Amino acid sequence: MHKFSKFIFCLLGVVTISFTACNDLDLVPEDRFTDANYWTTTEKANSVLNSAYSQMYRSDYFFFNEGMSDNAYNGRGDQNGVASLAAGTYDASLGRIREEWNFHYSGIKTCHIFLENVDRVENMDATLKERMKAEARFIRAFHYFQLMTWYGDVPFFDRDISVEEAKTIPRTPRAQVLEFVLNELTQVAEALPVNTAYAAADRGRITKGAAIALKARALLYEGRWQDVVTTCESLLNNSSGTYSLFSSYEGVFLPQNENNSEVILDIQFVPEVRAHNHFFDIAPLAVGARLNALAPTQELVDSYLTQNGKRIQETGSEYDETDPYDNRDPRFASTIVYNGYEWKRPNGTTETIYTKPGSDPDASAVDEYKPGGVSSPTGYYFRKYYDPTSSVNFLSGLNLIMIRYADVLLMYAEAKNELGQMNETVWNQTIRALRARAGFTDPAALNYPAVAQDELRTIIRNERRIELAFEGLRIFDIRRWRIGGQVLNGWAHGAQFGSPSVDNGYIRVNQRSFDESKHYLWPIPRDERALNPNLTQNPNW
Repeated sequence: MHKFSKFIFCLLGVVTISFTACNDLDLVPEDRFTDANYWTTTEKANSVLNSAYSQMYRSDYFFFNEGMSDNAYNGRGDQNGVASLAAGTYDASLGRIREEWNFHYSGIKTCHIFLENVDRVENMDATLKERMKAEARFIRAFHYFQLMTWYGDVPFFDRDISVEEAKTIPRTPRAQVLEFVLNELTQVAEALPVNTAYAAADRGRITKGAAIALKARALLYEGRWQDVVTTCESLLNNSSGTYSLFSSYEGVFLPQNENNSEVILDIQFVPEVRAHNHFFDIAPLAVGARLNALAPTQELVDSYLTQNGKRIQETGSEYDETDPYDNRDPRFASTIVYNGYEWKRPNGTTETIYTKPGSDPDASAVDEYKPGGVSSPTGYYFRKYYDPTSSVNFLSGLNLIMIRYADVLLMYAEAKNELGQMNETVWNQTIRALRARAGFTDPAALNYPAVAQDELRTIIRNERRIELAFEGLRIFDIRRWRIGGQVLNGWAHGAQFGSPSVDNGYIRVNQRSFDESKHYLWPIPRDERALNPNLTQNPNW
């Protein structure tokens, strides 16, 4: 459990964080922490590091980023700007574009403050200090990785800079930022403990395995396939920690299984202390939600295989459009709520969810699809990451997993296939293992398919989409695969509750447009360029 310190934040160009003083003063105030008197104990240093942990990622980004992709639709408001981003109707003034920039630079600021001051603490255990420095360096590298992934070239600095400097620093080439990220992750991996070396009280702290896994993800996004293979293998052979697939796909995301064998990096939460309640606007209304603000699309639903491992449009899939939710990938019911879904309540009972118009025997019919209503605009809800132990208004302390072992297997499978090295051994180690854990039993779904590299690529990419659905990663895959023009153009759909004369009855919920010439990068925020004339803009913005 992390106890996060409170700090004062102010925004001006690059976000600054202050301990109420920027310079040493002759008279040090005794009622507040300043650079002059703060760094006196290990506990105080740890408080700053814990603050850096708390700034690493946001729960609303974690959930609502799915709405930028073809997996989900944000139908009420513009939560975190994802409706505008998905529809392609944004520019450099969009609030999310500025907020994400500020968020990551704020986190970098905290890391720099820690790294530049922790040596002031006297009599601190040297081994602990080096580990804590490595944790801060990891967090800083993570922030830079996020920045370069969204914006491309970004201002880079490896020390605490002043507000005046922040208003003059230009963008650094993306390749240079990437080199820094990869080098940092390589170096800190040597200083960080493996996951099994941490005491129970330190669960959730960054490990050697987390550094290796994030490095693999950064290499994956670059298409550096041999480096991905080499990096993943240090996790597959347990030389960088001990990880394995958890026994149950559904169980990976339940509170009683937090810190399970599959978790490599997560955001730690504590009920009532640091919590999230986004399911208040995600879960079905019949089980206590307020409204729906994030709904799965029909496109995501259609990506789930049938139980013999075939896509629904393939010959021999045994898919029945009149009974579309039967005979599907076992992960489907652990992720998505559909018409007739049996929602498991914490007390052991179930609640049938009715989303099809006219299907609910209860007159209130709160979850039935109604154009313009507060129920799901697609006829689907999310189940994955629901916390059965959550309190009023779905307030939850459930940890959110940022990297898990399943992702490592998928990265490895993708890289091996791109190198032309996918074979039965690799398949069994990766895709078969994931499907067997999910609950597939048909040999046709489990056995290595004798197909060409291109077909294997389609299979592996779809497996990644299904396995990692609602974990906020789909938008990054769309961008690195350069498929935005295919999947983010035209209508996003909901269930087959509409007029048969329009798209075969599948509800049109959101018309989207993706400009290949500019939408693979976000624009540099307008307000930042107004403050700093040295910031150039991305192409075609």
